[in-house]
Amino acid sequence: MTLSHTVAVIGGGPAGLMAAEVLSASGVQVHVYDAMPSVGRKFLLAGRGGLNLTHSEPFDIFMSRFGDRRAQLEPMLTHFGPEQVRQWAAGLGIETFVGTSGRVFPTDMKAAPLLRAWLQRLRAAGVQFHMRHRWLVGGDAPIAAASLRFATPAGEATVKADAVVLALGGASWARLGSDGAWAPWLQARGVGVAPLLPANCGFDGAGWSEHFSSRFAGQPFKSVAISFTDSQGRRFTRKGEFVATATGIEGSLIYAASALLRDEIAAHGSATLLLDLLPDRSAEQVLAAVTHPRGARSLSSHLKSRLGLEGIKAGVLHEVLSREAMQDPAQLAATIKAVPLRLVAARPIDEAISTAGGVRFDALDEGLMATELPGVFVAGEMLDWEAPTGGYLLTASMASGAAAARGAIKQLSL
Repeated sequence: MTLSHTVAVIGGGPAGLMAAEVLSASGVQVHVYDAMPSVGRKFLLAGRGGLNLTHSEPFDIFMSRFGDRRAQLEPMLTHFGPEQVRQWAAGLGIETFVGTSGRVFPTDMKAAPLLRAWLQRLRAAGVQFHMRHRWLVGGDAPIAAASLRFATPAGEATVKADAVVLALGGASWARLGSDGAWAPWLQARGVGVAPLLPANCGFDGAGWSEHFSSRFAGQPFKSVAISFTDSQGRRFTRKGEFVATATGIEGSLIYAASALLRDEIAAHGSATLLLDLLPDRSAEQVLAAVTHPRGARSLSSHLKSRLGLEGIKAGVLHEVLSREAMQDPAQLAATIKAVPLRLVAARPIDEAISTAGGVRFDALDEGLMATELPGVFVAGEMLDWEAPTGGYLLTASMASGAAAARGAIKQLSL
């Protein structure tokens, strides 16, 4: 490999930056182009509450989180998986630790120091960054030795590259740079693209009354569990917490089930999950507490005293049970353990943490090159996969960036 080869990486998120790192380490001239004033904007946003780099669970369990895309992602993650992410961070001077949930974080929990160290190393390796360069999707196909057109503050610019790595993200959080505008462009050139859909998203349609919405929107359901079985018999059940919104529900526990819920709604128009308000108590224990004599106390006082049910948990019972049903101990106890919440729509894709869909793997070769566009490689959320939050998204995005870079290096070496 000589420095005569030039690769354009379009997109300055984790996938694009990792592609740039692997390419530059092989002696390739790398130019990173991004439409935003600076790179890694979604990366920094994700780190606001503590940057979740990866997950420490056993590799087989880690891989199971990718569902039916496991076969396509496993070779990439075997090469650059959770352990390699931690080693890579350590190489940047960023130590990590494993939290109580098994998630891996930088010791200072911050994204900015890691990104600064990463960019410093990339620049030292010769990677050149071009900010406020928006790729003019719809121009000539970026094949080997072809021209790329960018809109820049100084006007339109044309760039030559021997290969191109596209790492433009999905279609969530468009204000940070990923708007999915590439999808129809690639489809028009024969590249198979699955529809982009919201992933790790909230839902509308819980049917809250005005009273409940005005009082509890924005409040969390803590220490609860949800269960859902779709029409194909696939079941999800997990403990955790989530938040009521004015029109429905969102939050980490809901995001974990979002793929099943989204697909069920798409197929049948709605999905009903069951909310267990007291997952640490058996149905028998709840029934015994509900039927316990309450004397002169009100039902609300009784539920608070015997079961700790108050606030939003008590409020949701009134949303699904009539006044008469609330007085039926058996029905009330059963509902405490299984509050039905009917959902009718995923929230808009731009609000989602990530997206599903994208460039199909059968449209790519093993090096992630588009078979219809020789010299064009695809990485990150542009690919047709999804995963829950917990470090899976970031790890797989970086792994695919590295894989696309290796594919480009191999192609340039032919």
